[in-house]
Amino acid sequence: MSHFDPTSIEDVVVVTPKRFGDQRGFFSETYKADWPLLAEGFVFNQDNHAFSATPNTIRGLHFQYGPSTQAKLLRVVAGAILDVAVDIRKGSPTYGASVAVELSAENGKQLFVPHGFAHGYQTLTPETHVLYKVDRLYDPNREGAVLWSDEDLKVAWATLDVEPSLSGKDEGAEPFSALDTPFVYDEHAPYHCHCLDR
Repeated sequence: MSHFDPTSIEDVVVVTPKRFGDQRGFFSETYKADWPLLAEGFVFNQDNHAFSATPNTIRGLHFQYGPSTQAKLLRVVAGAILDVAVDIRKGSPTYGASVAVELSAENGKQLFVPHGFAHGYQTLTPETHVLYKVDRLYDPNREGAVLWSDEDLKVAWATLDVEPSLSGKDEGAEPFSALDTPFVYDEHAPYHCHCLDR
């Protein structure tokens, strides 16, 4: 039986699947389509694997919009990350707030990030492997990013003794103050989010 723990932002959920262990190791059901946190008709349709060689690798803060908006379910199978979700749903009572959760191979925790959030993570260890599910395919024509280090967001990134490693795209992401968010908070919609196209 998995545990589902709410975070400080509604709809972002920490999932901890139970591990059944013995002298050989353990077995764990890491995903089930009938989990109560999933909206009716919700389907994950792609699995991704990201490897980062060094600690303090930053990936994010990313989002997709319109018919390509993505929800994600992330877990770590080697190493550890600080996983971050930022609420960018216009009109949300937690707009601009963030959740930061440590996911590791050891703790087995996962993070469910629904539509309406910018997402990213920071590696805390070398040789880190992250697996994650998404419900929509990658769409380079409908992607956006917010600057990971924007002080307006007040994200509680870990302080590490190594310079951050980022892609050029992430280094040049727009500040939060410049974001024209395509997401609108809707208390009647799944995950309280309605997404506009551009």
